[in-house]
Amino acid sequence: MPGPSPCDAPLQFARMYKLAKGWAVKARTQAINQLKAVLVIADPALRERLSSLGNAELFRTCATLSPPDGGGDEDAVAQATHMTLRSLAERAEQLTGQIDELNRRLTRLVERHAPQLLVPVGIGPDSAATLLITMGDNPERLNTEASSAALCGVSPIEYSSGRRSTRRLNYGGDRQANAALHRIVFTRLRHDPRTQAYYERRTQEGKTRREIIRCLKRYAAGEVVNLVRPVSRTPAL
Repeated sequence: MPGPSPCDAPLQFARMYKLAKGWAVKARTQAINQLKAVLVIADPALRERLSSLGNAELFRTCATLSPPDGGGDEDAVAQATHMTLRSLAERAEQLTGQIDELNRRLTRLVERHAPQLLVPVGIGPDSAATLLITMGDNPERLNTEASSAALCGVSPIEYSSGRRSTRRLNYGGDRQANAALHRIVFTRLRHDPRTQAYYERRTQEGKTRREIIRCLKRYAAGEVVNLVRPVSRTPAL
């Protein structure tokens, strides 16, 4: 069976980087949770010293902990606690470095093969790479707005409750792409005046927050498709 063609290489790179990043993020979250669980049962003086620190400072501090000297049982417990905290902190810092490097690689990849995706407000390299993977894997579903919206799980679905008929979000589609659109919309709600004005106007019209988010996600999906479609028809991606 032939391997992937050279024109698929950017998508393959993006897919591998995203997989590696997902695993690293999950492992770092586990290390953080384990470290904080150890703090709960640590010596009160040590716990008080570390509990007010933010994650980055907490990791740096724990990574430099030195086991106390002594031969009693209490000293042995303290040594084990310090060693465990140091090990978990070093693991979290190592994984943070890996995640940062993968983010840099994703940024370079998108800047090289689809820089137009980084122009609109709210679309970062990670979300752009996620959407490129989804749409690159399903080019036949980019021909119409309806099919691309369904692909990303943002197509409206009619439903009724008693005498009331309305629409809700589609819970199908590619959930990674849907999550990327969710990040884009909420970034725009925080930083984009046009999105904020749209939200206020639709709220005054009586739309619920869910309905407005659905509309914004569908708009963002259509925007991304229009930016990706020309790229998907060329050998570059």
